[in-house]
Amino acid sequence: CFRALCCKGPPPPRPEYDLVCIGLTGSGKTSLLSHLCSESPENIVSTTGFSIKAVPFQNAILNVKELGGTDNIRKYWSRYYQGSQGVIFVLDSASSEDDLETARNELHSALRHPQLCTLPFLILANHQDKPAARSIQEV
Repeated sequence: CFRALCCKGPPPPRPEYDLVCIGLTGSGKTSLLSHLCSESPENIVSTTGFSIKAVPFQNAILNVKELGGTDNIRKYWSRYYQGSQGVIFVLDSASSEDDLETARNELHSALRHPQLCTLPFLILANHQDKPAARSIQEV
């Protein structure tokens, strides 16, 4: 009884969720995850393949698999979808019309993918601080 009343054991484990983070190159995926992990914004290098970061929150841990967004890597995105419990799609709201159209196509492809179509999606319109940024309605 004394031990139960006076000594606190280790905190209960936080639930972990596996997410996939996708978007075109330069959309801000790496910067977003670095910020969420409280890492220094200096020396951020665009992801060329994939990386995994554990993002700790008070009540949960998000294991985020960030996938590179170049043309030659996007065709392999679906190989990394298995086991995901949610999707973060990051787009550059200040990108060119061509890049925005490519991002739309990739988003629609992800929304239709059998392993992702039932999962929650967070669509982040990044770079809202840039003069050329589009509003949510325009994106």
